[in-house]
Amino acid sequence: MAKNSSSPTTAPDTAWLGRGRHLGPEPEQDVRRNLIALKAAGVLDDFLDLDPVEAARSTALHPRDESADPGPAARRLFEARWRVADDVTVRAQLTTYDPEVRRKEGEGVTWVLAAEAERAWDAHWPSPATMFWPDSDRVDWDHDTAPGVRLRAANYLPKDDDELRHRLRDCTRNSWFIHVVVHEAMTPDAMGQKPVSAFLPPSLRHRVVEHRGTPDQAQIADFAMKRELSVRMPRGGAVVLPAVPPVPGYEADRLTVRSVFLDGSEPTELLDRIKEFAALPRPLPVDAERALTRLRQGWHLLTPDEELVHAQGMVARYAEALEAMTKSCDLYREAAEAAQAALAEVTGGAGVPRPADPGSARLDGSPLTALTKAFGRFRGPNK
Repeated sequence: MAKNSSSPTTAPDTAWLGRGRHLGPEPEQDVRRNLIALKAAGVLDDFLDLDPVEAARSTALHPRDESADPGPAARRLFEARWRVADDVTVRAQLTTYDPEVRRKEGEGVTWVLAAEAERAWDAHWPSPATMFWPDSDRVDWDHDTAPGVRLRAANYLPKDDDELRHRLRDCTRNSWFIHVVVHEAMTPDAMGQKPVSAFLPPSLRHRVVEHRGTPDQAQIADFAMKRELSVRMPRGGAVVLPAVPPVPGYEADRLTVRSVFLDGSEPTELLDRIKEFAALPRPLPVDAERALTRLRQGWHLLTPDEELVHAQGMVARYAEALEAMTKSCDLYREAAEAAQAALAEVTGGAGVPRPADPGSARLDGSPLTALTKAFGRFRGPNK
């Protein structure tokens, strides 16, 4: 899976996309348990647990579309359907992947989640992540693919300057999430150590990674961010980091908050800046575009109405194929009759072979071959 490639396609406002890593021993089992529990509770309309190879072969809506194939590294494909705002249907696919290289201790299993609603996404809707993954700190599903950071946590910046710059590069180039750096003007108490992202609406909460700079990191973090990203980190403030490739409309000054009180109160100004950044049109990474295409063209969890439409579509396609075959047979018959007439004219009607039925004709019994042999009879020693 390419990590840093990009596409000019803009993410649609109906979609929710995420990519992370599960560091626990049984990621697929964690998903199954959560799906079963939510369906039993009536939160989900339905779900499917699919083998990726079989899913690609039996894609319901577009059976010949190669984009339905999640790739050879896929371990499992899950689909779920639920409703929000009473009548808005959401469809989502979660795929788990083996690491690109031989698994190392602690590397975990990569997951990709694509969800799409029937209208523009509302940040106050339930998070698609918690439809598949348990919303519990005891399940390690929420690690970013950028090493060393996770959702639902305050991730402290590395002390080493080189490691800090490397962290910034990874998070802005390889991650699908929104990254925010908050600087502690002084060491906060237990309430202030909780991530400020917890105040965000449910669907946005699991799209944001929060980084923390300690009081003594003010200068080194500000220098690294200025050098790597051309943004500044105010002492005791926060900034929403830019992404690579750049997000159209991003303004560092606009998305910088001069003061954030880490006392457990709601940081309204910072939350507003995060929401503002999340609303900007973002270019889709290539892998995200593929995941969204698979969701749209490789969907299996059909409603009864969708199954009826699908069956009608299959009947129409078979009818078109049968009509094309019939036309082909008619054309073959016309060609054979024309060759027969030409052969009869050349031979005077003597010894004219009857063309075989199109369905049983062999290559060496074609009208063209018969015509060639007939002309061969007229060849004399001087011709």
